[in-house]
Amino acid sequence: MKRLIALTVAASFTTLAFAAPETFVLDQNHTKPRFEYNHMGYSIQQSRFDTVTGNIVIDRAAHTGSVDATIDATSVNTGSTLFNGHIQGEDFLDTAKYPTITYKSDKMKFDGDKLVAVEGKLTIKGITKPVTLTVTSVKCMMHPMAQKEACGANATAQVKRSEFNMGKYAPLVGDEVTLTIPVESIKQ
Repeated sequence: MKRLIALTVAASFTTLAFAAPETFVLDQNHTKPRFEYNHMGYSIQQSRFDTVTGNIVIDRAAHTGSVDATIDATSVNTGSTLFNGHIQGEDFLDTAKYPTITYKSDKMKFDGDKLVAVEGKLTIKGITKPVTLTVTSVKCMMHPMAQKEACGANATAQVKRSEFNMGKYAPLVGDEVTLTIPVESIKQ
């Protein structure tokens, strides 16, 4: 009987340890948020941000978590130095006044044990709007090089740039912007 009680207590501690929130730091080398929009009907233009920092906290057993990410808006990379400057100007990102873009969330949605969405607030140019990220391809495993647990996923959302005071040239240049965020993170 004592052995059964000891096993039950040990199993309870194991479950509690598994249920604890875990913190993952964004891997700056593999987390490069992208955005794309229709350019006058000619093509879909794709650009990215090269610098993002932040944390993801997740409690897999409780199906809860949070995201706190900051994008360096001056790291926008369109593939053209001239166009990078244009995008950083007052009509668009206005990086002189607003050098960062933030996304903060404390609500994750699960389908069973699978993370499927993150509901949060996106702030661009001092304007904050609710944005839900659809999450796909979630995978957690031991990172072969870092020798720590790592998690990755892909997240997408649609926003209207005009809602963030960046509507110049709309509708000729598409107002709807698709955000695609490949995320990789390493457990603290």
